[in-house]
Amino acid sequence: MKVIEARFVAAAPTVAALPPPRLPEVAFAGRSNVGKSSLISTLAERKKLVRVSRRPGRTRSINFFEVRTDAGLLVLVDLPGYGYAEAPAAERRRWGPLVTSYLRDREALCLNVVILDPRRDLADDDLDLLRMLTDFGRPTMLVATKMDKLSKAQRKPAVERLSSAAGLPVLPFSAHTGEGSAAVWQVVGRACGIV
Repeated sequence: MKVIEARFVAAAPTVAALPPPRLPEVAFAGRSNVGKSSLISTLAERKKLVRVSRRPGRTRSINFFEVRTDAGLLVLVDLPGYGYAEAPAAERRRWGPLVTSYLRDREALCLNVVILDPRRDLADDDLDLLRMLTDFGRPTMLVATKMDKLSKAQRKPAVERLSSAAGLPVLPFSAHTGEGSAAVWQVVGRACGIV
């Protein structure tokens, strides 16, 4: 798919602030500092579309980005990261119900992309998210980011380890090299009905 235009649409810090669902939505979830923002910006072919921070937990609302491709329109949704985050405890507690409500109730949500770090094992938070998405009956794709940080010999075992632990296939991806972008877009396009 070719990206023609991408733009920020809205930031929703509460359920009441969520924009009306107009287009197919793809949500990106993962631990803080796993590379969500870089993945979204790479897919949208806009380096500065999503703010990338070296400090975990900078995404503090659900952020919506409308993307126009040559196959149609859709919305990429950046969810707050879970796990370690440099934010007040009260604010982190607020994210849980916001994200859960969005993942459970959002009619326009056609795919969840769960982002994993291939250098680490699945954490309890990752497994909790995957169980929740299964309980909600939501389609899910797993993407291992930062593949460029692994040697050639480490790559296949890392992906296989994550896939085995999650019980789902894992697509390798690198925002640095662009590896995996076409494969992710293919799954996204099919899930949203725009291929």
